Amino acid sequence: MTSTVPIRVLLVDDDPLVRGGLSMMLSGSPALSVVGEADDGAAGIEAVATLAPDVVLMDIRMPGMDGLAAIEALQARGATSQVIVLTTFDADDQVVRALRAGAAGFLLKDTPPADIVRAIERVAAGEPMLSPAIIQRLISQVTDNPAVERRRRAAESLAELTEREHDVAMAVAEGKSNAEIGEELHLSVASVKAVVSRVLAKLDASNRVQVALLVRDAEEAG
Repeated sequence: MTSTVPIRVLLVDDDPLVRGGLSMMLSGSPALSVVGEADDGAAGIEAVATLAPDVVLMDIRMPGMDGLAAIEALQARGATSQVIVLTTFDADDQVVRALRAGAAGFLLKDTPPADIVRAIERVAAGEPMLSPAIIQRLISQVTDNPAVERRRRAAESLAELTEREHDVAMAVAEGKSNAEIGEELHLSVASVKAVVSRVLAKLDASNRVQVALLVRDAEEAG
């Protein structure tokens, strides 16, 4: 990010040691400012309303209201804070549900500090942190019953895109940034942003992660 205004970060995790470690680590970056902490989803929702953070690092498994319910509640309230899920691989189905609910990405709790900072910066800039290999591994493990119908609808939605919009959607699904998409498709970054906005609107997606999930569903339908 080129802005001199620090990115406001909220930490939501029931483990005070995790929160403390994250707070100490993130505070070492001049680009970030930890504005608050919460120990469960309900407290996290209240903190978002009070503190208006740019990015929320949200654990999934917490007593009381868990992270998934909190993400869904924030989405329903129209919160503008971007949420990054903190997780391990022992709850893959919950991670995918969180992404579908509107999370902007996810991080493993053992992610190197520098990568966590970069992920927060990228999400704050409107480009969710997507690791293609990991997200495909997660999505491949989803076995919910409505999958066939969801995939059919995804394929139909993608078919409504123009060729340019489709190309951009596929690039978004690969986790590419606007600059990378522009270089690949010979477009300016401003043009890429405009096309991404149209893709989000046509696919009724709230963020780029949901576009990636829809593309994956459509591929599985084929």
